[in-house]
Amino acid sequence: MAARGGRTTSGPWNRLKPANFDPLEVIGLPSKGDNRLLDYKAQERYYTKIVERYMAFCSDAGRGDELLRRLAQLDISQENGKSDKGQRFMTTGTTDFMIKNLPTDIGVSSQRDLGILMMAMRKLREGIVASNRVDDFSIQAYIFCIRLSILMKHMESYHPAILHLLKKMHPIHPLSKTELQEFVAYLVLDVACRQNDLAEAYSIRHTWGLKDAKVDDVLRALAHDNYFLFWKVKRSVDGHKAKLIEFAEEGTRKQALKCLGRSYLAIDLPSLEQYTNMPWPSLTRDYGVGWQLETTKVIIRKPKAR
Repeated sequence: MAARGGRTTSGPWNRLKPANFDPLEVIGLPSKGDNRLLDYKAQERYYTKIVERYMAFCSDAGRGDELLRRLAQLDISQENGKSDKGQRFMTTGTTDFMIKNLPTDIGVSSQRDLGILMMAMRKLREGIVASNRVDDFSIQAYIFCIRLSILMKHMESYHPAILHLLKKMHPIHPLSKTELQEFVAYLVLDVACRQNDLAEAYSIRHTWGLKDAKVDDVLRALAHDNYFLFWKVKRSVDGHKAKLIEFAEEGTRKQALKCLGRSYLAIDLPSLEQYTNMPWPSLTRDYGVGWQLETTKVIIRKPKAR
């Protein structure tokens, strides 16, 4: 079609380039006045976008083949499959697995993606709370957010979410026994390892009737400065519990070094690295260990000459 004056219109110049909006960022926080996530359907669509983004992140991280191989080995227990709450796990089994395999070697771009994910999960949680929603979907969304936030060690996200799940949602729409034990265990470990409050951790364990041998071992190890048991348990738990236990690593390592320094004149290097869960170069660099290494033997102090 000819334009006025006999000139033809030029396609690229007669319209604006469409804006590139991130669907996770375009929606704002409900606490800041954006009410779109108060709608139940909008919450479900937004949650789907969060899950898709996280799955894409896992795939882009270079672990796609390994994820697919292990996903094929996933075994949804028959016990879960028999209940409604088991169905909730069956619908999220893939994302639950991917959460457990979060890559740690990530660059700036990936960190930005995770930042967007964390903010998106906060928006979703605010929408669920503001809409007073308590059902299978809202609990599923909270479970996803808590697990991912724990792996990020983002206390500002997982701690209030766990409290809301246990104290506000569970009384109205009860969690399964397995779910309840899982998230009470996370709360106990957070209080004991991050907040360093063993008395409160034991109180929560008693109040909720938690029966978890691994958590009991962690509490016992911290109460008795048993660094050998501490590292043994940390190596045996799943990724989420291990992340929470990490908060107590530094204190346990320092206590182990103090105990070894008071008790031994010398120790073999493999034992030292096992008791501190850290290689020798890192001990000397990060903890200022001034002991002397002789081949595979560490001289802590030399006996006084008589």
